[in-house]
Amino acid sequence: MYWLLADTPLSARLCDYTPQQLAAQGIRALALDFDGVLAPHGADQPLPEMVTWLQQATAVFGEERVVILSNRPVGPRVSWFAEQFPGVRFISGVRKKPYPDGLIQTGELTATPLSAVLMADDRLLTGCLAALCAGAVPCYIRHPYICMSGNAGKELFFALLRCAERIFVRLLP
Repeated sequence: MYWLLADTPLSARLCDYTPQQLAAQGIRALALDFDGVLAPHGADQPLPEMVTWLQQATAVFGEERVVILSNRPVGPRVSWFAEQFPGVRFISGVRKKPYPDGLIQTGELTATPLSAVLMADDRLLTGCLAALCAGAVPCYIRHPYICMSGNAGKELFFALLRCAERIFVRLLP
């Protein structure tokens, strides 16, 4: 897993990778974490630049091949996607990441081999580890979206988790 950390630019965000580039690399379906990847923690909808990215992604892959694989698939988020991107599904009812269950279900729902499913996550030891366990393609979002106003406690907690993960991964043989 160290290679994933070492090869990912410090500024990496999902919008740095165009859907066209991903498709050219053999990606046929997307599994996207929400918190940190599409918006700051606790947000109910993606940031405007990520809405634009999602529009491009659904044009390239089709809404039926884009899923949200979040450990927190809650009502307002689901409602927003139902209105804006009705074909994008939330994966739920499976064990949470880092278990590969959500990615396995993604492959089944999208009729895509796991080797062609990209999992974008801001956590090495949840989504990225799940991708590696499932045989999917991990996309480490090293520069997640954060918003400290009104959410500082959660954001600091997750920043500490990300930092601890990077230290742990560096210590692995």
